[in-house]
Amino acid sequence: MTSLGSKSFGFEFDPPLILASGILDQTAESMERLIRGGMGGVVTKSIGMKARGGHSNPTVVELDTGLLNAMGLPNPGIDSYIEELVALKSKAKNTPLIGSIFASDPHDFAFLAEKMVLNGADIVELNLSCPHAEGYGASIASEPDLMAEVIEEVKSTIDEPILAKLPPSSLIAEKAKVAEKSGADGIVCINTVKAMAINFETRTPILGNKVGGYSGPGIKPIGLRCVFEVYSATEIPIIGCGGITTGRDALEYLSAGASAVQVGTAIRSRGKEAPQKIADEMKELMERERISDLSEVIGKAHECAVK
Repeated sequence: MTSLGSKSFGFEFDPPLILASGILDQTAESMERLIRGGMGGVVTKSIGMKARGGHSNPTVVELDTGLLNAMGLPNPGIDSYIEELVALKSKAKNTPLIGSIFASDPHDFAFLAEKMVLNGADIVELNLSCPHAEGYGASIASEPDLMAEVIEEVKSTIDEPILAKLPPSSLIAEKAKVAEKSGADGIVCINTVKAMAINFETRTPILGNKVGGYSGPGIKPIGLRCVFEVYSATEIPIIGCGGITTGRDALEYLSAGASAVQVGTAIRSRGKEAPQKIADEMKELMERERISDLSEVIGKAHECAVK
């Protein structure tokens, strides 16, 4: 019998599909609906110290190969979001809940992390690299000393696992090593890719913020490369993210070294049934290849690369 269970950070993700931050994660109800639809875990909206309205419209552009967004991290602030965490945890006790946070300095990151775990989060994801929220911790991952300080401060504050979400970069393996050395329990790669769209007729950028984060199928090759490199450079689990739309996409990420994957833009293209569809496709492909367990998949692309 084919198994899709994958254990990381002391939790079982079955299937190893996790709702990515920023997609239908504003309320406990929307996240619970996706859990019922087959998600093996969920990441909350990225939450900051105070309420934030985000950027002016337009904030989303639909492209042929994905989405470009410049939401600007809109959120109600940690104190208002707590009720959603508590409500979700009471309804989905057995599903790992990952709290995503962003801040400008180590102290605020630690404060937010503590609030998250006290109110239901099992794991904390540090959003260190949002490409469209300058001034709100967006560049922390590009500053190794500051990133290390943030992770160390959070690590000294909570006992729960900490994930460092990193941006696509030619130096992502080095950044991941810094995160691991500083106490991160896992790496999420990758965040969206900084990009833009232009309207030729008006000769102006389409997004209100001019630049945004590109997600969807178009960034999958970048995400795969980043996971592959981080797997070779570190010993901690990796959660792959970027362009995962089908079961084949998910299995390719696992082959590159991810233990689980995050799914976001696929929900827009394939509907709320996306996690179940992806899981079914994973099983079908594994059965065709006579693979019964994900342990036979994770990191296997490295063995071939060595030969």
